[in-house]
Amino acid sequence: MLTSDIRSSFLKFFEKNGHRVIDSSMVVPQNDPSLLFTNAGMVQFKNVFTGMETREYKRATSAQKCIRAGGKHNDLDQVGFTARHHTFFEMLGNFSFGDYFKEDAIYFAWTFLTKELGLSKDKLLATVYHTDDEAMQIWKKVAGNITVIPISTTDNFWSMGDVGPCGPCSEIFFDHGDHVFGGMPGTKDEDGDRFMEIWNIVFMQFEQLKNGDQVQLKKKSIDTGMGLERIAAVMQGVDDNYKIDLFKCIIDEIKVISGTNYDNAYPSYKVIADHIRSISFLMADGVVPSNEGRGYVLRRILRRAMRHGNLIGIKKPFLFELSKSLINTMKSAYPELEKAQALIKNTIFTEEEKFLETLDRGLKLLNADISDMKSGDVLDGEKAFKLYDTYGFPLDLTQDILKASKISVDIEGFNKSLQEQKMRARWAGSGEQKEDEIWHTLRGKMAPTLFIGYDHSEASAKILSIIQNGIDVDQLTAGDAFLVTEKTPFYAECGGQIGDSGEIFTNAGKFVVTATYKFCDAIIAHKGRLVSGEINVFDNVTMKIDVSRRGKIRANHTATHLLQAALKKVFGDHVAQRGSSLDDKRLRFDFSHNRALSNEELKRVEYIVNENILKNLPVQCKTMTKDEAINAGATALFGEKYESVVRTVKVADDSDLVSFELCGGTHAFSTGDIGLFKIVSESSIGSGLRRIEAITGMQIVDRIHDYENILSEISSKLKCNTADIIDKISDLLVDVKKNQQVVQTFRHQAAFSKIQQIKENVFAVVEDGFSVQDLRVLNDYIRVKHKSGIIILMSHYEEKVNITVSVSSDLSSKYNAGQVIKIGLSALNGKGGGSELFAQGAGFGNINSAFKQISDFLQ
Repeated sequence: MLTSDIRSSFLKFFEKNGHRVIDSSMVVPQNDPSLLFTNAGMVQFKNVFTGMETREYKRATSAQKCIRAGGKHNDLDQVGFTARHHTFFEMLGNFSFGDYFKEDAIYFAWTFLTKELGLSKDKLLATVYHTDDEAMQIWKKVAGNITVIPISTTDNFWSMGDVGPCGPCSEIFFDHGDHVFGGMPGTKDEDGDRFMEIWNIVFMQFEQLKNGDQVQLKKKSIDTGMGLERIAAVMQGVDDNYKIDLFKCIIDEIKVISGTNYDNAYPSYKVIADHIRSISFLMADGVVPSNEGRGYVLRRILRRAMRHGNLIGIKKPFLFELSKSLINTMKSAYPELEKAQALIKNTIFTEEEKFLETLDRGLKLLNADISDMKSGDVLDGEKAFKLYDTYGFPLDLTQDILKASKISVDIEGFNKSLQEQKMRARWAGSGEQKEDEIWHTLRGKMAPTLFIGYDHSEASAKILSIIQNGIDVDQLTAGDAFLVTEKTPFYAECGGQIGDSGEIFTNAGKFVVTATYKFCDAIIAHKGRLVSGEINVFDNVTMKIDVSRRGKIRANHTATHLLQAALKKVFGDHVAQRGSSLDDKRLRFDFSHNRALSNEELKRVEYIVNENILKNLPVQCKTMTKDEAINAGATALFGEKYESVVRTVKVADDSDLVSFELCGGTHAFSTGDIGLFKIVSESSIGSGLRRIEAITGMQIVDRIHDYENILSEISSKLKCNTADIIDKISDLLVDVKKNQQVVQTFRHQAAFSKIQQIKENVFAVVEDGFSVQDLRVLNDYIRVKHKSGIIILMSHYEEKVNITVSVSSDLSSKYNAGQVIKIGLSALNGKGGGSELFAQGAGFGNINSAFKQISDFLQ
């Protein structure tokens, strides 16, 4: 049975039994900044289980894409060495929110496994928490004489945290047979692979209180999870998840690329096959390689996969090619992979090229570290860790390289540095603000706010709630607060567009709105300050947005769509929006592209956008189903979740389609409303990511006036016409260069006059104010006068002591510049190096002491 068929059968079975099929959420959790990645099916339902959110259904089922490669749940280091660990996996789950409980949950699981999948009852066994007699009896009732093992450890008791919902678990295991090592759950050999856990059913029946007590929940719930890869291994008759159909074509391609096909390469095959899945899904959901947070974990996964490629003889970029096999295998279930294919491929290739350079630098660093070491020496653990952390060298690779020289590694020092790094890298949250509980409480007792701002800038409405200092109050007499109404013309900040501002007033009070937000994806709240009178709950109010400000925001939003269309036209379809931010003053657009844009390319993009503005094309906004929009060619944002009915924005005339996107924001009525478009900056914000900032309309006029004022002031200071500024500056630069050359000659002559001869053919100058670059130039000046000899130059410069050492080629058999400079740097706790003919470095400390040590060394 194919893995895709198992996934489909599971969802259909539970749909048939009254469950709503819910799409997988992103691997980056939404509204839960405490989690690094989505690591279980229940994550997207967390607020439902805690009672902070309600849904229109009480039963749900999903196939959830999960990542366990950081934070509390981290299987990264186990991948490749077991039959069942993955950094990316799919979790099949069924959920009950205060509906059915233990008996139905066990019945559903047992029926699906034995009836739908046809598994033999003799191959299955279950565990229950040792005090859960109820679950034990239900198992006997539902499954007859099945083996049920009571377990007293926390493996069979689940909790969401120190406080909150919790309850006992029941796990279902499959027996692969006595040809596979391993014992039953609860025995000393339970970590073997013979008895494979395939399904976990959590009975949420208690609330854990701060004082340690557990009380019964009013609404008992069910959370289950079954690893798709594990049940696929069972159904396909294999005892290793990596032998299922999902992995077969990926591993076959790895064998072709590497030219290998042998058992001892199997762990590397598994690592690479697993990691390409995590890499691709993370990128498709918006994560990019970086040096912190989620991006750091992604980069670690990438480099671990590359290193295992290196171990099986792959010495070139290859993961970018492998991503195509993964995408072809899983695109039917997860279409976001195909949409992000170009981005994934380009980003991986860029990272692979970087890592190959890093690997080379790491090898050179290791060779430098051991150049003075001999057989029996021990490499410092901190240095070994630097190779691991910065250059991607795992400890075993460093040990393998050193083995030939019979040099060992300080394991204790390495582990100490590793623990310190783990403390630094511990996930402390994304930094995003979690929604306050008050909004979830309101969501539970009021309907979603109706937004009428596409067609209206003013409306009459009723105050439903006043939130001040996190408390729902009946009256506002002073200060800052949030006002909630049943409908509103105010657009709430969403999709990168800033919220509206304006006024809300009655005959008795006036409230100035400074920002508008949406909470729980339903309640629109108007943030601001009462400036006069009072406002009460259930007051009828008049609501007016700042129309002028809204017009500028609309123009910037439509300009963002035109910008994306122009970028695609110039660079291709791999360009995809990866974030945006816009208000009434400027717009910012983040997109996928793996190199900087040239000035000519920026001008080309600008020209295309302004060309479409001057055409005054109509901007058509229309509501349709998501499937209709996608089938019609509308562009969706990577990783964004959309409702079944969506709003589309099309910029086109009768003969030319410029842009067609899914978008809920407010837009210009025609492109001519934008006025003009100007890019003000372009920069990198991460691997494979670029950012453009731009302005429109009167902001450009203001910018032109600023530039005119600057040019006027420059021409005044240079005493020339504006048109002659460039010629005037060119003449001045020529004069400056001449003067610098004169000054430099004087400095070199002054320094040369202080030259000391330490011994025959050894010359030294100690002089303040020279940078390392200055010392290099001074060295060349002195070398002209002393063609044979050793030249040592030292200088205090910006709180550092800079050193250069050069050795003429006729003395290189006796002296090495790199070794000489190490003597001086050791006295300065400095860093540096070079070749046998020239070396440079810098440090902190006593310059005279460093000079004396070099002098003594050369005597």
